[in-house]
Amino acid sequence: MCAGIPDLVKKCVYTFRNNKNNMFDYIDGRLTFKCPAYIVVEAGGVGYHINISLNTYSSLGTSERCKIYVWLHIKEDAHTLYGFMDEGERRLFLHLISVSGIGPNTGRMMLSSITPAEIQTAIVNADLPLIQRIKGIGVKSAQRLVLELQDKLKKEGTGSLIAAPLSNTVREESLSALMMLGFAKAPAEKSLDFAVKSGGADLTVEQMIKIALKNL
Repeated sequence: MCAGIPDLVKKCVYTFRNNKNNMFDYIDGRLTFKCPAYIVVEAGGVGYHINISLNTYSSLGTSERCKIYVWLHIKEDAHTLYGFMDEGERRLFLHLISVSGIGPNTGRMMLSSITPAEIQTAIVNADLPLIQRIKGIGVKSAQRLVLELQDKLKKEGTGSLIAAPLSNTVREESLSALMMLGFAKAPAEKSLDFAVKSGGADLTVEQMIKIALKNL
């Protein structure tokens, strides 16, 4: 039990574990660090480490201030924040992780592989081949996504289009993002080399990661 912890804290823990509504809706503050896998937002003297998708990274632009919609994932050994540029992406993410076998990291991988609008369209149209091209999604997972979300997503509009990211260190940021997503350095570097050969040296971070993910 929570011996020694004030009643208010125990109530907060209970709320996090048992309420589908997120205690934090968004964090509005100064963007102190940004890479394709996570950002650090300083608000009220606290720096929040927030995991993001490639879609959100692409939408951040170069502004020093940002408003990020968040969702807090609580496990016994970790509290992890996931951030989204708009409520539509967060809503889709929550739909995705409600499906058996789709965890937060897989949901983020999906949002980093294709756009929210493409994910929604693929599920609504039961486009299993497209869904299965996403890293970590097999036949059964793709079928469950369609079975459990098709009707729900038919009632919702498509997500926002993403903007092109700006970066002078495309390969380095892409490698860092892939490693933070759980890929080993050697195969990640190999997939990035392939991305450069097939897509050219002028790829954006988003484009490079998407090509690399198809070859990991």
